Amino acid sequence: MANFSKAFFVSIVSVAGIFLFSEFVTSPKANAKIPKVSVPPTVTIQPGRFSYRLAGEFLKGNRVSDAPLKDIDQSYSLDVMEHLVSAKDYQSCVDAGACAPADNRHLRGRRGLPITGVSYDDAVRYAHWLNQETGLDWRLPSDKEWSYYAADRYYDDAIDIEDDESNPAKRWIAEYKRQSSLRGQSSAMPRLSGAFGKNRFGLYDVSGNVWEWTDTCFQRFHIQDDNSAKGSFENCGVLVAQGKHRAYISSFIQDAKAGGCAVGVPPDNLGFRLVRETTMRSSFKRWINGLKDKLSSSF
Repeated sequence: MANFSKAFFVSIVSVAGIFLFSEFVTSPKANAKIPKVSVPPTVTIQPGRFSYRLAGEFLKGNRVSDAPLKDIDQSYSLDVMEHLVSAKDYQSCVDAGACAPADNRHLRGRRGLPITGVSYDDAVRYAHWLNQETGLDWRLPSDKEWSYYAADRYYDDAIDIEDDESNPAKRWIAEYKRQSSLRGQSSAMPRLSGAFGKNRFGLYDVSGNVWEWTDTCFQRFHIQDDNSAKGSFENCGVLVAQGKHRAYISSFIQDAKAGGCAVGVPPDNLGFRLVRETTMRSSFKRWINGLKDKLSSSF
């Protein structure tokens, strides 16, 4: 089966090479378009290596365990919105009939706020609308990309308790204390854009009180005797939202406190920022990395 996966991967990469070649024969100005709306300011984050706590539920036998921590390469640069998408900009999409209204009473009569009370589905629709209006390629980040650009604002959700078959309550108690602490930090009222300052990459309000939607699906893995992880389940009706802690939320939920949080403490608010694809090369690298992840968890 391993030989099959390698052969399959090589054949896919060969075909995809044709796609990559088009970067060198197609001028990026050929499809240039005059934007109908202002292009949001972005920060370009260069490739690098970082420690990443894998997303998903990880089981040792029938017991929940910490996800593996891996040192990985972010192999392509990221152009990331400097700020969260604002309530004003999101309203432009609503006014155009391309987005559903946000479900958030906090927005009424208040200016300068990030958009909150939006679902994953809302965020995807906004990205599609912004693509059409600007002629650029906007999308939600993956959980892995978010974890990289969060940098010093990244929260590691590992409990770091050794598994003890004779006393599983140790982990339950540690998890209870962690969730109690997170609930104590809860602050429902959104604050003005920029209120939480910049991270080391120059991105505002990362891990403030607005969680950011990603396009990473919920997955369940089983940790093997050699500590490798084998995927057994994927649900793309539940997505990762990132902030003060990682959360798993149903795609149609606009307010996680009202329900739809698959596990753990619900986020204070749901919003988003987008990543912009700048070259076909970076898009190709992202596609290849995603394919590698799929193959490693499927065979």
